[in-house]
Amino acid sequence: MLESLLRSRQLKHKLRRYQSKLLFLKNKKIILLLILSSFGLLIWYAQDYRLGKSKQQSEIQKPSSSLVNLRSLAPNARVEPLKQLAQSQVSNNLSLNQQDRLRARYLLASDLIQQNQGKLALNYLQDLGKEYSLLQPQILFKTAQAYQQTNQEAAAKKTWEYLIKTYPNSPLTANALSLLNQPSAQLQSRLIKDFPYHPLTQKLVRQSLRQNPDQFNLLLLLAKYSHDKDLTPFLDRLVLEYPEELTAEDWEAIADGYWRMEEHRKAADAYRFAISTPRNLYRVARGFHRNGNIDTARLAYQRLLNEYHDARETGQALLYLASISSGDEAIVYLEKAIAKFPANAADAYRSKAIVHEKFNKQASADASRAKLLNEYNDSAAAGEYRWQVAQKLAANGNLEAAWQWMQPLVKSSQAGQEFDFAPKALYWTAKWGTQIGQLAAAETIFTKVVKFYPQSYWAWRSAVMLGWKVGDFDQLRPLSPDLNFSTVYEPLPMGSPALQELYLLGQYEDAWLLLQSQIKQPQQLSVEEQFSEGILQIQLGAYSQGMQQIWDLANRDSPQDQQAWKAIRQTSTYWRGLFPFPYQAQILKNAHKDQINPLLVISVMRKESTFDPNIDSVVGAVGLMQIVPPTAQWVAQQTQLSNYSLTNPEDNINIGTWYLRYNHQRYDDNSLLAVASYNAGTGNVNQWLTRYDIKDSDRFVEQIPFAETKDYVEGVFGNYWNYLRLYNPEIRQKVNSLNQES
Repeated sequence: MLESLLRSRQLKHKLRRYQSKLLFLKNKKIILLLILSSFGLLIWYAQDYRLGKSKQQSEIQKPSSSLVNLRSLAPNARVEPLKQLAQSQVSNNLSLNQQDRLRARYLLASDLIQQNQGKLALNYLQDLGKEYSLLQPQILFKTAQAYQQTNQEAAAKKTWEYLIKTYPNSPLTANALSLLNQPSAQLQSRLIKDFPYHPLTQKLVRQSLRQNPDQFNLLLLLAKYSHDKDLTPFLDRLVLEYPEELTAEDWEAIADGYWRMEEHRKAADAYRFAISTPRNLYRVARGFHRNGNIDTARLAYQRLLNEYHDARETGQALLYLASISSGDEAIVYLEKAIAKFPANAADAYRSKAIVHEKFNKQASADASRAKLLNEYNDSAAAGEYRWQVAQKLAANGNLEAAWQWMQPLVKSSQAGQEFDFAPKALYWTAKWGTQIGQLAAAETIFTKVVKFYPQSYWAWRSAVMLGWKVGDFDQLRPLSPDLNFSTVYEPLPMGSPALQELYLLGQYEDAWLLLQSQIKQPQQLSVEEQFSEGILQIQLGAYSQGMQQIWDLANRDSPQDQQAWKAIRQTSTYWRGLFPFPYQAQILKNAHKDQINPLLVISVMRKESTFDPNIDSVVGAVGLMQIVPPTAQWVAQQTQLSNYSLTNPEDNINIGTWYLRYNHQRYDDNSLLAVASYNAGTGNVNQWLTRYDIKDSDRFVEQIPFAETKDYVEGVFGNYWNYLRLYNPEIRQKVNSLNQES
C-alpha cells in the first residue's frame, strides 16, 4: 500500500509537469497527444488502485510451479533448486520470471539466517530491496539480522534505524525497536501507542500487569486485541473493578471476547452495556437463554422486538421467545414470525404444529404441518419433519412407506443444500431402497450424497455402497492407499500484496505478524480474516487452534457471512486446513511397521487431540493419540520400548499405532469394533456384540448406547473418508468428477 501511495504522488507530480509544459507547446497534435497520455495514466492508476492489483500482485497470483513446490520443503532440501532459480536468466523459452528469481534470493537468505550464516545471506540480500520493494521492510530486517550474525553491530543498528524511520507503521518496526535496547518504559509506551496488536506489545503488557495488576489501560488493550485462551481473567477484572470507566465500545469488545470463548452468560451481561444494535441485543437474550436465565432472556428478546422490530435477528428471536412461552402466547409470536419474516416461516410452522399437538389440538397441528410441506417443501424444517416421520415408519418395518415419504426430499432442490440432517437422511433412504428393490433409484441417491455432501461420514458409507474401492469397516486395516501431499497454491482471501507475497513464500511468521496489523476489529473478525488466521496458525504448527478457527466459520449466521463462508469452502485450502496431515513421516513409518492403514492412524489422532501433542484429558489420557499411562506402560513392555514420553510425538505415535493394530487383532480386523474399543474399551464393545447384530454395520453404529462413542466412531471414519478424498488421487478425482456433472 505504501508503494502504491508513493506511485500515486509520482504520477500526480508528472501530470503537473505535463500540464505546465503544455503552456509552452504550440503544436496542437502534441498537446492532444500529451493530454491523452496523461488521461491514460490517470485511468491506469485509478484501475490499479481500485482493484488493488499492481504488477507485483498479478505475479503473486501466478507463481511458477517450481517455486510453489519449493516453498514447503526444508531448507537443506531446497537450497540447490533455489540457487538454480535465483541464477537463471529470463528467457521466452522458460517458465521463469524476474519475480521468481527475487523470491528465490529472498528464501535463500531467510534459510541462511535461520542457520546463523549471516555472511552468506548478505550476498543474496545485497541490493535485493531495490528490485523487490514489495518486501523491503522484511529485507531490511533480515539484513540487520545478517549483520548481527557477522558481529557488525553498527551496521545492524543503522539498518534497524533506517527501517524504523522509513517504515514507521510496519510491524517489523516494533521488532526493530525492541532490539535497539531502548529503555523499557519508553519501548512499552511506543509499542502500546503504535502496535497494540503486536505479540511483543502483549508480552510486555502481561509482564507489566504481573508487576502491577491495577493498570486499566493495559487490561483494556488485552480485551481489545488479544486472542489468547487465558483472556477471561483480564475481562473479569475490567468488568468487576472498572465498570464506570468503560465506554459502550469497550463493553462491546469485552462482550465479544466472552462470546468467542463461549462464556455466554458473562457475554450477555457485558452486551447489555454495549452499543445498542440488533446483534448485541440478540446476544444478550441468547446468552441468558443458553445459561438457563429464562425470565431475563424473555425480557431481552422482547426488548429486541420493541427496538428493532424489522431486524433479521428479530425473526429468530421470535422463534426462541415462542419456545419459552406458554401455548397461546407462543402461537402469537410464531404468527408474527410467519407474517414478517419469510426466512423463519418454515421453522415457525413446524413449531406451531408442536405447540398445538402438545395441547391436543391435532387438527391445528395437522394444518400447520400441511402448510409447512405444501408451501415450504424445500426448507430444512420440512426436510427434518419428513426424516423424523420416515424413521418411525422404518422402525416399524414399513420400509416402502418410509421410502415413499422421503421422495419429495430426494427430488427437491433442498437435497443439495447444507442441512445437517440431509446426508444421513438421504443415505438411509437409499439403503431402504436397496432393501425394497429400488436399486437404480438408490444408486442415484447414494451418488447424490457423495456429490453434495462429500465431507460427510455418510458420503463414505455411500461410496462403499456404490462399490468404490474405499474400504468398508472390515476391509480398512491392511489398505495402504496412494497419498499425494503436494498442494496447489491459493492466495489468502484478504490481505495486502506484501501479506500475500509472504504467504506465497511460506514465510508464515512474518505473514502472521503482518496479518495482525491489517485486522480492523480483532474481536469481530470477518470471515476472510478468521479463515486467514486459521490457515496461518496451522502452517505455524498450532493445528488445534487453526482448525477450530476454520471450523467455527460454519457457525456464522448472517447472510453475508454465510455467503463468504460458502465461497471459501470451495477452495482446497479450506478442506486441507480442516484436515491437515502433520507428523507425516512418523505416521507413515509406524503404520508400515505395524501393517495398518495410515489414514486410520491420522483419523484417530485428529479425533483424539486435533494434533496437540501436549493435551491431556480428565481421565489422564495424554498426547496426540490420547493414551493413558497404564496402557502406554503395557505397550512399552510388549514392544521393549524404554525411556518414552507420551508428550513426545514420536513415542506417542509409536505406542498409539501399535495399540490400534492390537485392537484390530482382537476383533478380526474389524475397524468399527477396533475403533469403538479404542474409545469405550473392550469390555463395553464385547457387551454390545452380545446385544446387537454386527452383520449390518450401519445399524450397529446406530445402536451404540454411548453417545460419545457413537460420535467417536462416526468422527473417526468421517476423518478417514476426508483424508482419503483429499490425499488419494484416485478418490479425489472420482469425487471431483461428480461435481463437474450437471
